[in-house]
Amino acid sequence: MNVTVNKIDDANILVSGTVENSVIEANIDRLAREAGKQMKVDGFRQGKVPPHIVKKLHGDKLAQDAESEALKAIMDEGIAKAEINPADILGEPVFKKYDKKDDKVEVEIELSLRPSIEAEGYESVIPTFEKPEASEEEIEEKLKELASQNAPFEKIKRKRMVKDGDMTVIDFEGFVDGEAFEGGKAEKFQLKIGSGQFIPGFEEQIIGMKYDEQKDVVVTFPEAYQSADLAGKEATFKVTLHEIQEQVEAELNDELAQKLLGDEKATLETLKEKLAEQIVAQKTSKVYNETLKPELIEALVNHFDFALPNNIVEQEIDAKINAKAREMSEEELATYKDNTDKINELRASVEEEAKNSVKATFIVDALAKKEEIAVEDQEVSQAIYYEAMMSGQDPQQVIKYYQENNLLPAVKMGMIEDKLFGKLLGLDK
Repeated sequence: MNVTVNKIDDANILVSGTVENSVIEANIDRLAREAGKQMKVDGFRQGKVPPHIVKKLHGDKLAQDAESEALKAIMDEGIAKAEINPADILGEPVFKKYDKKDDKVEVEIELSLRPSIEAEGYESVIPTFEKPEASEEEIEEKLKELASQNAPFEKIKRKRMVKDGDMTVIDFEGFVDGEAFEGGKAEKFQLKIGSGQFIPGFEEQIIGMKYDEQKDVVVTFPEAYQSADLAGKEATFKVTLHEIQEQVEAELNDELAQKLLGDEKATLETLKEKLAEQIVAQKTSKVYNETLKPELIEALVNHFDFALPNNIVEQEIDAKINAKAREMSEEELATYKDNTDKINELRASVEEEAKNSVKATFIVDALAKKEEIAVEDQEVSQAIYYEAMMSGQDPQQVIKYYQENNLLPAVKMGMIEDKLFGKLLGLDK
């Protein structure tokens, strides 16, 4: 075997080698002898199957394994000659050439390496900004909003008809085809009109009812209703109205603060301080995601200069192309079929963005190590669990989906990035 190594740049090397057929044949003979010691073939004692019989039965597989061994030997020798640490090799090797000739096989294999980054001098490119503040007007507006949301309902003093926004106290029983169904009955049930708590059309028909009035409310269950027995069916609810309540203005006092904060010692001033913190946090999050984070990434990408592993860049280009393809119509996708020039043009259009994305990932990794930023697996699970709860999804199912689709590393990387950027920008103070 003749092996040479050419350094493309600091992150990529090209290993070239020639494997004579005699080497591959020798590998086949050895593999056949080893396999014969394990095989059982009719007419031969176990472990005594001759190599020529093994070759006859499994010739193609032996040839593939023999070539694989020869290629691995070329890579191993190339890695040794290049004096690189195998742990620094990223992704799969890329075959740039695999040419079978009569007496030999000529190969060229590109190996990509983890970039070496000197994590220095980045402090000078971190963008500056003025931390947002909460004005008195914003605090008062938020306070009034909270008071309105938590204002109590009281029985109306003068009887009138139900209107939108009222809290009603009703009895109801539902029937489908004249038969009462399970779970369709309740007494003295509190229903806020306009809340969307009941089947579409139900609450609207309560509007206009009077005290102690009885009424048949006719609605149709949605096709996607959770109970298959009721989905898509028309139902009649016999409703009796007992009471109408309307929301009264909540008082802005210490009692309200104690209720909202769940703290017996809280005061209205304490609540205002908490609201101010919340407003500042919301403003900061907005400016971070919309301005600071993009500016910081761009500044870091421009500051650092290092070679990128070609195979990782190609993977990122593929990912961006696939994302674009998912947004294309079938007609547009058809224009790319068997059109190499158009595909190459599309790849070229996302190449710079892909390179910057890959570069940013390696920069974040290097700076996170320098700044001693870490995110534990438990933190990732907790973040996913919280987001699932907030969106009304089953947290366990969401976590399972992330695990099965290997999405947890990306979530973890995103959390590390936000922790790092928060520290660099001083948002964690």
